[in-house]
Amino acid sequence: MNLTQKYDNQRLGYLFVVLAAIMFGSVSVLAKPLVSSVDPILLASLVYIISAITLSPLTQKQKQKLARRDLLFILSIAVCGAVIAPSLYFVGLTHASASDAALIANGEVFFSVLLAVMFFREKLRFVGWVAIILVLSGMVIITTNLNFADFTLQQIHYKDMLLILSMLFWALDNNLSRYLAQKMDVANIAQIKSAMGGVILLVIALLAFRVDINVGVDQIIPILVLGSIGFAASLYFFLQGLKRIGIVRTITIFSMSSVFGLVASNVFLAEQISWYQIMAAGIMILGVYLVSRKETVISPV
Repeated sequence: MNLTQKYDNQRLGYLFVVLAAIMFGSVSVLAKPLVSSVDPILLASLVYIISAITLSPLTQKQKQKLARRDLLFILSIAVCGAVIAPSLYFVGLTHASASDAALIANGEVFFSVLLAVMFFREKLRFVGWVAIILVLSGMVIITTNLNFADFTLQQIHYKDMLLILSMLFWALDNNLSRYLAQKMDVANIAQIKSAMGGVILLVIALLAFRVDINVGVDQIIPILVLGSIGFAASLYFFLQGLKRIGIVRTITIFSMSSVFGLVASNVFLAEQISWYQIMAAGIMILGVYLVSRKETVISPV
């Protein structure tokens, strides 16, 4: 690959991640009205089954034979990213507002970068750490409202903690997917992960929790959009970006989904945007700009 092709490939990677961020930013806005009337575990299963069906036309025949270790990676990705993470997320969303859920999603940045540095030998230059700190500072501003004098850990609702834990498992999924994307087509990864996760969650919902499948006609379209756009399309573009520009750049740019989610929650759900949320969004955008610079990340050879 010559320099021009490499540059175009990276530029395409940035475009894919921005598209993924916009699409994933719609998740909390679409899901918030649904979790009040549809069981969260059932909703997660339906969303991922729809995601698998949506991605099926994009899959390709696997050319390279997968080792037993790779099959274990696929199972791990499905369990972390399509079973545990969405279950925690949708249950947590029953308490949090759509805007709060969108902004808490920035916790995925911290966990993904931490895991990438610890286990995948990615290193950050000084400007990279500054970028990450800026993004995390935005998250701190949002979760505390800059009211440090009165803020205590007891004020954090346990369902908010479920949202944060869901980001940890999605971060683990991100790093494992990055490894597997070198051996498999990204659409195949996303489709298999979604299918396995959706089926497992449906079995859990029906057998373990004995949930009744009671979905209203008016809920069908939002669920279809949530599964096909919010998860399938965003996941596909996210993995395409992951393959082209690496985990650190990808996940930091992907954190822009919280900004899109914040705006969408105001437009479609009439949730108010406060001045500290606007300030936090500006800080995160600056962090995204810094992390996208070429000299920010040292990728492993």
